[in-house]
Amino acid sequence: MYKGALMKPVEQIKIPIAKEMELFESKFKDSMLSKVPLLNRITYYIVRRKGKQMRPMFVFLVAKMTSNGGFDERTYRGASIVELIHTATLVHDDVVDDSNIRRGFFSINALWKNKIAVLVGDFLLSKGLLLSIDNEDFDLLKLISIAVREMSEGELLQIEKARKLDITEDIYFEIIRQKTATLIAACCGIGAASVGCSNEVVQQMRKFGEYIGIAFQIKDDLFDYTDEKIGKPTGIDIKEQKMTLPLIYTLNNCSDKDRKWLINSVKNHNTNKKRVKEVISFVKENGGIEYTVKKMHNYKNRALKILENYPDSEYKQSLLMMIDYVVERKI
Repeated sequence: MYKGALMKPVEQIKIPIAKEMELFESKFKDSMLSKVPLLNRITYYIVRRKGKQMRPMFVFLVAKMTSNGGFDERTYRGASIVELIHTATLVHDDVVDDSNIRRGFFSINALWKNKIAVLVGDFLLSKGLLLSIDNEDFDLLKLISIAVREMSEGELLQIEKARKLDITEDIYFEIIRQKTATLIAACCGIGAASVGCSNEVVQQMRKFGEYIGIAFQIKDDLFDYTDEKIGKPTGIDIKEQKMTLPLIYTLNNCSDKDRKWLINSVKNHNTNKKRVKEVISFVKENGGIEYTVKKMHNYKNRALKILENYPDSEYKQSLLMMIDYVVERKI
C-alpha cells in the first residue's frame, strides 16, 4: 500500500493490466512493420517516444471490467487499431498545425518533412484498417471508423467557427465531443466489444468514454488559465484564437462593451502578452473558471454514474482512478 502511494497515478492505474500492457507493446511494434526501411526507421522513432498510452489502458480495463476479468486476442488487436489510428491522426495534426515538437521530441514533419509525414500517417491508418479487416473484426472497425469521421468533422467545425469567433456553448461541446472524446469513446466501446459484450454494454461504455473525454478536454482548456509551469504555455489558446469554455462563458455573461473588448483582444491583439494577461484576468474575475470547473465535474459524475452498474473489481477501481486522474492531473 505504501509503495502504491509513492507511485505515479498512471503507474498505479496500470497495475491490474501490467502484463497485458507489456505484451501489447511488442504486438503494437509488430503491427507497424513494413518492407520499406525508411518507414521502419520512422515507426521505430514513433514507438520510442510513446506517451502515457492511456488509450490502450482504457481498452484493456474496460474489456476486463465488463467480462469479469476475461480477455481475448481481439482485445490486443482492438488496442493496436486504436493506437495506430491515433498515431496517424497525431502525425497528420502536426502537419496541419505546422508543429515541430510533439511530447518534447521533434515531430515527424520536422525531421522528415511534410510529404513523408502525410504518407506515414496514411500508412498507419491503412495498417489499422487492415489489422481489423484481416481478422474480420468488423465490429471494432466500425467503432474506430466512426471516431475517425467525427474527429475530422470536429476539426473542420472548429476551423470554420474560429474564423468568426461565434462559438456557442453547444457548438463548443460538439467540437470537443468530436475532436477529443470520440476516440476515448471508441477505446471503451472497443474494449467491451472485443470480449463479446452486448451492443447495449458497448454503447454504454462508449458513453462512459465520451464523458471522460469531454472532462479531459475541459481540463486541458483550464490549463490556459493556470500560473503553474506545465507542458503548455499559459494563454496559448488565446494566442491561437481558440474559443474555450472559460472564454465562451465570459463572452456570454458580460456587457456589450466588455464583449467587444474581449473579441477585439482575441482577434487583433492575441500576440500582445500584456493584453492576453488582461483577458485571462478578466475571465477569472467574471466566473469563467468556476463555471468551467463545475461543468468538468458534471461530466466526471456522469462517467461515475455509469460505473455504478458494474460490480467492484480491481479493473473498476483503476477506471475510477483514471477518472480522478483526468480531472486532477497537473499536465
